[in-house]
Amino acid sequence: MFSPEGPRLRELAVQALSSVERGYDLLAPKFDHTPFRTPDSVLDATASALRRTGPFGTGLDLCCGTGAGVEVLSQVCRKSVTGVDFSTGMLSVARGRTRPPGPPVGWVRADARALPFGPVFDLVVSFGAFGHFLPREVPELFAQVHSVLRPGGRFVFPVVAPPRPGSLTYGMLLGFDAVMRVRNAVWRPPFVMYYRTFRFGDMRRELTRAGFRVEFQALPEFGRRRDGSPKVRLAVAVRT
Repeated sequence: MFSPEGPRLRELAVQALSSVERGYDLLAPKFDHTPFRTPDSVLDATASALRRTGPFGTGLDLCCGTGAGVEVLSQVCRKSVTGVDFSTGMLSVARGRTRPPGPPVGWVRADARALPFGPVFDLVVSFGAFGHFLPREVPELFAQVHSVLRPGGRFVFPVVAPPRPGSLTYGMLLGFDAVMRVRNAVWRPPFVMYYRTFRFGDMRRELTRAGFRVEFQALPEFGRRRDGSPKVRLAVAVRT
């Protein structure tokens, strides 16, 4: 699963027994060499879809990590791009990356549930972060995103079709979530990282309640399942 440059098993164990923030601070130098980083194929497909509807003015990468989403925004935003994350270690790695010429990029340490911005962004993206929020936290998270978008601004993120019950992938994700629940029941501080808490129907409902008009666009680069449904969609939530 990991390249030679990635973390050792002992390092992952230390991370898993830390808080989410501390865990990512420790993992940050090797994060890009783990499967936890969003694949380039997903980033490229998202950038391609955004180019068809852009360009945009200002962009925000929510829970930016080491800045992979910032690189997507830099391709479609003309004025400025901001990455926000609560891990100092991840932001440090993001700041040190070499990037091609583009709009000015800024980095802000903040919690996604308490964003320190007014309605100044035209586009917000997020990649692979929602498993770090419990279901009860999602309404406030979406409300925060709504509050930092200008009217007509967009909140965009990829959504992978859920694995079918009974499949190997479904069993693996179910097992991972079960292990995390046991870990959080017996160990403090908790480490919130689940794969099956952010459900498709709940996502649409909470986005609508937060004041978004929601649509889902198929990302054709990933094809379709046997029933004809897209394997990967792009959620596009527009602030009304």
